[in-house]
Amino acid sequence: MRKVGVEVIGVGAIKVTGFLKEQMQENNIDFESQYTVRTLKEKLCYIAADYEAELSKDTTASLEIPSEGWFTLSKERFKTGEVLFQPRLAGVRTMGLHQAVALCMDHCHAAKLTSNDAWFKTVVLSGGSACLPGLAERLEKELNGLLPPPVCNGIRVIPPPYGVNSAWFGAKILSNLSTFPGPWCVTKKQFQQKSRLNFAW
Repeated sequence: MRKVGVEVIGVGAIKVTGFLKEQMQENNIDFESQYTVRTLKEKLCYIAADYEAELSKDTTASLEIPSEGWFTLSKERFKTGEVLFQPRLAGVRTMGLHQAVALCMDHCHAAKLTSNDAWFKTVVLSGGSACLPGLAERLEKELNGLLPPPVCNGIRVIPPPYGVNSAWFGAKILSNLSTFPGPWCVTKKQFQQKSRLNFAW
């Protein structure tokens, strides 16, 4: 299988939520559970179009969580999602999401797998953290700044069409096709046999 256009950065929902938790602890914001932190991330956090400019703004917002009370966040609201672009903020030494996507696109363009580059110019986001407001717009802006014009012309970044359930809806559509299951599907028995051979439990 070709690995052209595959990059892993190791920063996702768990790291993003964990970074919000760290910020809340540093700012003496008491909370009772990880559920509270995740809810605050989902309801109050966003991706800043310009991180440096956002630092000078008043971004305070509050949310009431049943049985726990009111929570107020300020700069945590946009610093949390910024770890997707600047992982070093959370102590992670890796490239940002925009850099990984740009690298993939650049490799796909250089590999000349087809005569038409349109196939890799549509980026569809999925997952819980991909639902943070502003992520698609910021990623598109960053890609346009990183890539040369022949590669970045026509780039579209699409937020998850069904929110956190986008992967499930995709699987649902796939499973309803007349060609499903195809030769690329495995049965439970095949999976169990293969996993026994490849993993030492």
